[in-house]
Amino acid sequence: MTYDRTRFLAIGLVTRPHGVSGEVRLRLHHAESTALEEVEAVWLALPGATGEPRRYVVEGARYVAGGVLCELEGVADRDQAALLRGAEVCVPRAELPPLADGEFYLGDLEGCAVVTRAGQPFGVVHQVQELGAHDTLVIHDGEVERLLPYVPQFVVDVDLEARRVVVDPPEGLPEARLKRR
Repeated sequence: MTYDRTRFLAIGLVTRPHGVSGEVRLRLHHAESTALEEVEAVWLALPGATGEPRRYVVEGARYVAGGVLCELEGVADRDQAALLRGAEVCVPRAELPPLADGEFYLGDLEGCAVVTRAGQPFGVVHQVQELGAHDTLVIHDGEVERLLPYVPQFVVDVDLEARRVVVDPPEGLPEARLKRR
């Protein structure tokens, strides 16, 4: 999904249709996110699509266990909702409250190079996920995926201008092989 990440902030994913009337289930990247309450519309970036995401007015949203059920203008049945599966849910940054000095959105870490404290390449932030007690960086390094808790003892420095995250990973951090389709 390619779109202007300086204009849009990804807040979640469309996971599946819900019911027969066109509702979609969203999984927010951060369960406590209030971004849906701050905007009148979301923008959906479909997998494999290029260019600007498509705008959908939010006609209704209900928070449920594990996500949000959303009614989107123009999505009238289950088949239309199913076409949105996998879409990244974005909001315009201009519609979000301003950040304080030194604050940033965790989604802004996506695409940042990751290096160790010693300067060794460690991969690229693919995604930030909320996994239990803390947020977790999903780091891709070629065919390897690493999950690193976003906590001060492991994430030493973030320089968004340089698009770089410095980490001090624990010894024995598990790795998984990525499956390519």
